[in-house]
Amino acid sequence: MPRKKVTNVVLVFAGHDPCGGAGLCADIQAISRLGAHPAPIVTAITAQNTQTVRLCEPVDSQLVYEQVNTLLVDLPIDAIKIGLIGSIENACVIRDLIKMRPEVPVILDPVINAGTGQNLTDPELMRFIQQELLPRTTVLTPNSVEADLLAPYQKTRIACAEKLLNSGIKHLLITGGHDDSAQIINHYYSSLGEYMRFRWSRLPGEFHGSGCTLASSIAALMATGYTALQAISEAQSYTWLSLKNANAIGRGQLIPDRLHDEEIH
Repeated sequence: MPRKKVTNVVLVFAGHDPCGGAGLCADIQAISRLGAHPAPIVTAITAQNTQTVRLCEPVDSQLVYEQVNTLLVDLPIDAIKIGLIGSIENACVIRDLIKMRPEVPVILDPVINAGTGQNLTDPELMRFIQQELLPRTTVLTPNSVEADLLAPYQKTRIACAEKLLNSGIKHLLITGGHDDSAQIINHYYSSLGEYMRFRWSRLPGEFHGSGCTLASSIAALMATGYTALQAISEAQSYTWLSLKNANAIGRGQLIPDRLHDEEIH
């Protein structure tokens, strides 16, 4: 029997969300829908639903290390997507992997707080992300609240963006879902001085896993050959359509439909 065609692989670091709205479930769906193969590494086990996070337990870093190294001897890696890290020990494993594969694009969704508001990143881990992971990040996708936490004490958004880019990030997309504006305005900046605004209609309701969806879709598109800017543009369209088609599965936030069949434009 002939072998099937080779599929581009996205290595994903994220936590498990048992309600299927965020974390690895979101990543797997988005990456698969956009034509790449997800290779999920579990960094944390959570007890959460569409309303709250009751528990977030990091996976032991040795187990994270074994998951990664078992994969690397077998699968090619075309992009790395980082979500919930869980612990500074896990962050060290991820940092060391990135140093081993400097040619692979890294898409970092800085999961500082859950969509329902609970804090998921302690100050020590935050400093490690700022000092060790941001300089090795190809695309960073914070919302405006996360951007301010990663680059505090800045008076303007452009000053915040400049501080983040000065850390070594190549591409930065600050999403505007948390801003008080009629439309959602996402701000794109690059280390080459590029700037773009992306405007999207604000959809009713709140969504569980929108940040995971965006970052994973960027990773999938970059893994399959898109440039960073092409992937950032296309992934926003895909994410918006996923939110437009979201389902009220639980009693809280809506869960995006990442397997929708609407044409991405």
